[in-house]
Parts: sequence; C-alpha cells; structure tokens
Amino acid sequence: MDKKIRINKFLSQKGFCSRREADKFILDERVTINGVIAKMGEKIDPEDDVSVDGERISKKINKKIYIILNKPKGIVCTTDSSVEKDNIIDFINYPERIFPIGRLDKPSTGLILLTNDGDIVNKILRTEHNHEKEYVVKVDKPLSQTIIDRMSKGVPILDTVTKNCKVQKINSTEFKIVLTQGLNRQIRRMCEYFNYNVISLKRTRIMNIKLDTPEGQFRELTEKEINSLNKLLNNE
Repeated sequence: MDKKIRINKFLSQKGFCSRREADKFILDERVTINGVIAKMGEKIDPEDDVSVDGERISKKINKKIYIILNKPKGIVCTTDSSVEKDNIIDFINYPERIFPIGRLDKPSTGLILLTNDGDIVNKILRTEHNHEKEYVVKVDKPLSQTIIDRMSKGVPILDTVTKNCKVQKINSTEFKIVLTQGLNRQIRRMCEYFNYNVISLKRTRIMNIKLDTPEGQFRELTEKEINSLNKLLNNE
C-alpha cells in the first residue's frame, strides 16, 4: 500500500499550517524535501526530511490543540509573519504552532478557531456540509424589513447568488445573519448590493462553538465542546 501523502497534507497534519497556506509556501519555494525545493502536488514518504524556511518539521505526533479567539479589528488571519506584521499568530503568541480555521477579514472581529489539527480544518471548511456561522452586523443607515427579507432569500454577488440564510433584525441599524457558505467578503458584498456600508461585523458562533471571551483574549475549547464538534463532523 502506498504510504506517500501530498506535501500540503503532511504540513497540515503536523500542525504547521493549513493546506491552503502550505500551497502558498510551496509556490514561494520555501519548502524542501530532503534538501530539494518541493513541487506543488509532490508526495513524500514518512521518512523524508521536510523543512520550511530551513526549519525541520517534526515527525512526532503533537497533542491536538483547539483554541477560540475573540479577534480584534486590524489582525490578519495568516500564519505568514513575513508578509503581515499584524498577523494572528504573532498576536496570540501561543507556545505551540497553531493556525486559524478559515478567516475573518482585517476589519472584522469575533470568533476565530485556531488549531494544529489539519483534519478538523478540512472538515469544518468543507462547504457542502453547510456548517453554520453566525454574525452580528451594524450598517450605516436604517434597515427595512423588506431588505432583511430580500437578503435572506439570496443576493447576486461574485457571479453567483448567495444561498438562502437566516437574517434577523436586532434594531434599526443592526442585524444577525447565519451563513452556511463563505464567499469572499460575503456579508459586506451582500450589504453593498443594497447600498449599505458595514460599520462593524462580528462573528459570534461557528457550529456549536459560541463566542464568550473578551475581545483580544482566547481560551482552549472544553472537552465537551470538542466532543460535540467532533460528533457533528463525524455524523456527516
């Protein structure tokens, strides 16, 4: 049986970065296999020596880490500190190597999960499973119930129409929205379609995980939260 795995999957499984970020490192020629620059899609043997920027990636199995962070405005969801000074990894300064599951754009705040478990990242981000993400949004002028209803039934953005979603008015300029897809800057683009500008956007929930930490602070997920999350993912 072929024990070889793709280099991006290896880096993800070892908790170094997500597969997407691994692909970027490979394209930038920052990954080597046995001292030779890795190629996109290349497979490795378990005995191969893999390094990123000269740092050897340990073959030991790390303890799985799951963290919830209340991301402040201005922090970028990338593990690449050479590109962004305000990156999430330097901000959280966790003693073990972890990476974010998905993204919140720089002006947005709220719940972001970080882990070293590459398998769970891929399960959560798999769009066909319709995982719920909940946000509270404030816009620059009063909202009508008609706009709320129209937004919930799909909005044409990015050469597609957004999936039906739950939208609930909180007050004249704030609403709650639950998405099951993650198009680029989706909520901001949906608001722009109706000529609204987003003043603030905060994610408050991902699946069963609810935001309960002060802005800028983080905590590890409880065993109960991890078990519930795995149960949801494994039942798909």
